[in-house]
Formats: sequence, structure tokens, C-alpha cells
Amino acid sequence: MNPFNTIEEILDFAIVGEQGAVDLYSRLAESSRNSEIRDTFIQFAKEEMGHKAKLLKIKNEGIFEGRPGTVADLRISDFLSDIEPSPNMDYREALILAMSNENAAFKLYSRLAQEAPNEAIKNIFLTLAQEEARHKLRFESEYDDIVLRDN
Repeated sequence: MNPFNTIEEILDFAIVGEQGAVDLYSRLAESSRNSEIRDTFIQFAKEEMGHKAKLLKIKNEGIFEGRPGTVADLRISDFLSDIEPSPNMDYREALILAMSNENAAFKLYSRLAQEAPNEAIKNIFLTLAQEEARHKLRFESEYDDIVLRDN
């Protein structure tokens, strides 16, 4: 059973999720021994803060204009092993971790959309899922451009 009955509950849930991502990337930045990877995680945290700000604006202004759609999926992360966060991560591992996190969020929102009590709530979850899919695509494209092309 879906625990969400209002748009506000969905937005609160999504805001907490984005803050969790900010916290994760911030912790990884703090613990990283590699300054380039630290900067990468700081950038990831800033992007998640932007996502959170977008959700807060929607919540505060009461305007949600998103429409579900489709986003290309390179499926790169489908063929990679999960990465455990560590202070010694390299850029490839950082991208894999980011892809995995975005994919997990996409799957969560997609599942919640299937359980939505009405069409309006379903559309919000589908829109949030597509936002996460866009984030994953960005990381997969970066992985393709930097990691796969170098090999």
C-alpha cells in the first residue's frame, strides 16, 4: 500500500531523499583522499541541493508542471558492479556510485507510481522518476565519454 495520499507528502518524501543524496556526497567529499574526486563529490552534492531547491519551490509555490515522459537509458550501469564508498575512490568509481544512486531513486519513484492512489499522484511520481533517469543518463554519458572511450 502506498503511504502517500497528498502531493505534499510526496514532495516531503522526495525532499528528504534529495537531502540524503546531498549528505552522502558531502560525506564522500570529506573523506576522499583525492582532491579531484573530492571536487567531484562536492559538485554532485551541489547538484542534489539544486534538485532539493526545485522541489521546495514546487512545494512552497504549489505549482507542479512536470509531465511524465521518457528519457534515454544507456544501460551502462546495468553491466557494472556496485561500488562501496571509500576514501580512495577514483573518478570511474565515483561515477558508478552516482549512477547506482540515481538508478535506485528512479526505481523507487517508478514503483511508487504503480502504487499511486490516483492519477495526479501517479504523474508526480513518474515525473520524479524521469528526473532521476535524466541524472543517471548524465552520469552514464560522462562514464561513456571518459571511461569507456579511454579503454
